[in-house]
Amino acid sequence: MKAILILFCILSFPLYAQDAISATLVQKDSLDADQFISKNNFESLYYIKDNSFIKSQDGNTINYSNFQLGKITTAHTFNPLKINVFYADLNTVIILDNRLAEVSKIDFNALQDYKNVSHVTTGFDNTVWLFNQDFQYLELYDYKTQTTRYKTIPVASKVLDITSNYNYCWLLTENNLYCYNYFGSVVYKIKNDGYSSIKASNKNLIIKNQNGLIFYNHKTKTLIPIKLPNMLISQFFVTNQILYIYNRKLLFQYQLKTD
Repeated sequence: MKAILILFCILSFPLYAQDAISATLVQKDSLDADQFISKNNFESLYYIKDNSFIKSQDGNTINYSNFQLGKITTAHTFNPLKINVFYADLNTVIILDNRLAEVSKIDFNALQDYKNVSHVTTGFDNTVWLFNQDFQYLELYDYKTQTTRYKTIPVASKVLDITSNYNYCWLLTENNLYCYNYFGSVVYKIKNDGYSSIKASNKNLIIKNQNGLIFYNHKTKTLIPIKLPNMLISQFFVTNQILYIYNRKLLFQYQLKTD
């Protein structure tokens, strides 16, 4: 019985693979930004500068500013037709279309069911994932019907980061990294071993710690370090095995080999 318990504990946690993932530098460009957000397959570059959310493509730049809402906390562009920009100071989310025109405004202070929100990321359809600070759980919130579709079980430690795609939402806390499906059920939980931020890559994750970046393979449940030069990583983003790293001056583009 003891041997079975030990084996279960081993299988419950991801293992580090021996070989690092290679990262080949493809391109580097100058970027004057306060915060790099993302770059997609259509070469649309998103970033924040002087409290404006900016989209740059083919030499053309458009921006969204709403200084009355305070400082931009985060922005998520997974769905470029429904970009969410979160203003934590005013407890408000703005939904933008691909021209950065305002589509919806979600003022959590004005809801009948008031929500004190600390983190927001993209959901499916007309939803966003939000972390409710008062109750310490994630909610999948439908901003069209102003209803919560699903809630997760509360977590016990401070939230550090959040990321998502249409099928999953990942929540990084000081103690653990949680993966939830779109019904709000836990898919897996990993102990936080010095992780500070996360980005989704299909079902997989790129995780930042003090030593650099790690690839978490959803299928094999393994953590694999990414071989990178010693560099400052202010922000990073990944799409289709292309890793972007911003160091406050330059935006580096790396091709990952994860297979």
